[in-house]
Amino acid sequence: MTPIIHPQLVNNAFGDPVLYVDFRFERRAMLFDLGNIESLPARKLLRLTHIFVSHTHMDHFIGFDRIVRICLVRARSLALYGPPGFIGQVEHRLAAYTWNLVHNYDTDFTLDVSELHVTGELRSARFRCRTEFRRQDLPSRLVANGILVDEESFRVRAVILDHRIPCLGFALEELQHINIWKNRLRELEIPTGPWLRELKTAVRRGDPDTTIFTVWWTDRLGRHEQAIPLGELRRNVVQIVPGQKIAYIVDIISHADNIARVQELAHHADILFIEAVFLQQDATQALQKYHLTARQAGEIGRYSQVRRIVPMHFSSRYSGKESDIYQEVQAAFVPMLPSPE
Repeated sequence: MTPIIHPQLVNNAFGDPVLYVDFRFERRAMLFDLGNIESLPARKLLRLTHIFVSHTHMDHFIGFDRIVRICLVRARSLALYGPPGFIGQVEHRLAAYTWNLVHNYDTDFTLDVSELHVTGELRSARFRCRTEFRRQDLPSRLVANGILVDEESFRVRAVILDHRIPCLGFALEELQHINIWKNRLRELEIPTGPWLRELKTAVRRGDPDTTIFTVWWTDRLGRHEQAIPLGELRRNVVQIVPGQKIAYIVDIISHADNIARVQELAHHADILFIEAVFLQQDATQALQKYHLTARQAGEIGRYSQVRRIVPMHFSSRYSGKESDIYQEVQAAFVPMLPSPE
């Protein structure tokens, strides 16, 4: 199976926690958190459609200015999501600059900013370049099960966690992974082409097998079409498998309510990206700073039954000792079996 969702940490384990998620074949990407993003080239930033910010401590939000600077003179729209108070923080950040020349721009860069509240209310506002980024409040709505984005092929869920302030944890779920058997297409003498996207949409939508589907392609002789029942294509060239699930958890204290919320959010994730700021020997410091230890991170991964765990956001005090953190996470994630007597 060729993965469609490609997640990659932008910085090393000691750097700001930023997760870049690229969608193959869709010309789009997402960011989870917005810390230092200097290593991301402009071409990658211009693929972004959504940014999810856990909270606005500096190491999770300082990259906002670079996003605005790269996108400012382009006709683009970005959706940003964050915790309570996020809209006001974006508003003040934008207000720190002078925008008296933006009326000369041919484009209208737009930010749609939303904040999730404990009641399930999602409040939103729009900031447009053409209006000097003055705030325009949008209708709020209630979200079910923390679902912030629900598109045809994926959804993003959030939960509010405790970091002495509200801090969001996220899960990105691909609803279905639809593969096309290219070798079977060749056997049927059917060319590949843009129609495959339409086929995947019809399959994902659950259209009946009796639906007549038009396969089309173009060559030097022009456009060609072939009508085939959807059921025949579904049986012969389509493979449907469960989609990927990626969870992202940073900056939380280890207490029962937080752990229960994370386990529900990250349950059966393919990859769990999770902070492991301190070693267990410094658990008192972790408690005071409202962070996790490496052991706690590994245990959360084990209890959530995730397939793979990626620790991050290490304290700089362990510089040169990162292997100790990885080992502690792994030991808790996959506990050693007792030795036979």
